[in-house]
Amino acid sequence: MSTAPEPEPRAPKPALVFDDPLDQQSFDDTDRGWGERTDSGGGAADLKRFLDEKPPHHL
Repeated sequence: MSTAPEPEPRAPKPALVFDDPLDQQSFDDTDRGWGERTDSGGGAADLKRFLDEKPPHHL
């Protein structure tokens, strides 16, 4: 009789992927993520964006 506890099952190791990474579209291959804002609509939103993005020398 063995009093040692049974080992817990191990999680499977992640599989190695040998695909060409240049064949896949990356996040920066799209226009998303480059600071574009969605149309929130309205003049107040345009004014807020203008004030947020105004260079400091235009104060």
